[in-house]
Amino acid sequence: MTKRDIVIVGAGPAGLAAVVAAYDAGATDILLIERDGKKGGILKQCIHPGFGLHRFGCELTGPEYAQRYIDEAEKRNIETLTNTFVIDITEDRVVTYQNGDGIFSVQAGAVILAMGCRERPRGALNIPGTRPSGIFSAGTAQRLINIEGYMPGKSVVILGSGDIGLIMARRLTLEGAKVHAVCEIMPYSGGLSRNIEQCLNDFGIPLLLSHTVTEIHGKERLTGVTVSKVDEHRVPIKGTEIYFDCDTLLLSVGLIPENELTEKAGVVMDRVTGGACVDAKRQTSVEGVFACGNVLHVHDLVDFVSSEAELAGRSAAEYVLSAQHCEREAIPVKAEDGIRYTVPQKVRPGDEAEIYFRFSDVSRNVTVTAYAGDTALAKKKVPRAAPGEMQKIKIKVPEGCGSVRIGMSK
Repeated sequence: MTKRDIVIVGAGPAGLAAVVAAYDAGATDILLIERDGKKGGILKQCIHPGFGLHRFGCELTGPEYAQRYIDEAEKRNIETLTNTFVIDITEDRVVTYQNGDGIFSVQAGAVILAMGCRERPRGALNIPGTRPSGIFSAGTAQRLINIEGYMPGKSVVILGSGDIGLIMARRLTLEGAKVHAVCEIMPYSGGLSRNIEQCLNDFGIPLLLSHTVTEIHGKERLTGVTVSKVDEHRVPIKGTEIYFDCDTLLLSVGLIPENELTEKAGVVMDRVTGGACVDAKRQTSVEGVFACGNVLHVHDLVDFVSSEAELAGRSAAEYVLSAQHCEREAIPVKAEDGIRYTVPQKVRPGDEAEIYFRFSDVSRNVTVTAYAGDTALAKKKVPRAAPGEMQKIKIKVPEGCGSVRIGMSK
């Protein structure tokens, strides 16, 4: 068994940012493992602009954004294994991986989990009807068009208004397809406001809120879908059915963090985010195991992924280079009053921490306040609160407090 200071699992935007930050922090003995044949992750197929506005102050496409970090990693001669699958991670940080040369194990001083996320499949939706061809996840359709050069269809309905679904509505329209509607079961969109404006409104594509697909038609190829309005309990309302004649249905119904390896390592998970519970340095409940990016919680901007991954990279380097590890007891960060979740879920007294959070519902002109006991640590005014747009608030955790609470008020 070989030994490495840091092993990073995943060479997408999170893994690339983490590896550069860890190297620059002094931990140069790093192994980066990627299951795909090339570095860059999902950004390779995201050819639309809009990336890098926060991170680099300019508008980039996904491949351009990824290439900046790929170039930085290659400048540092960091060893990278592609076409390599990590099959196990133990609590004592033994990483087992497999590729064309065989199965190997490495003892890591620290592990950074950066595996990203996957799309929720049709099987999780229980839509009645037949099982014809012509039903794709939005990410699969994006890869077909942008990388493989195939059009999935010409007459399209999209279920789910997440950012990938919104972006694909525009992409399909630009390639000549007719996008009849984007249907969303919730009374609000799950995507960014700018994507609703640029991808739907600019092209006259209707967004049907509180609607869902209630039947799929077709034997060999999809011939149409029935869409119905739903009530406040998300139950279809009889008599509201709309039939769309189409040959393609795209599903953009949520992303799931890829956390099978995280669970194998014995990490405590957050049932809301689907990712690990971490402290302000992005260390999980297993000492020396860190997590960042979409494997931790699904982000709406890759710029935030990079910032979080750089923090995880620096923290992992500090962990392996320091003879003494933090002994201060972590205290919980509690989401209350209109806040769905927070990341990190724990902090330590004395920490300066950026708390990422999402709202539970749509509201306007709200104030988010972080408390330690009855003392307000920080406040943030938000003109429009929406679950699809992640927010953050910066706090300094005082000594002696037993927990931090974050809540919303109007």
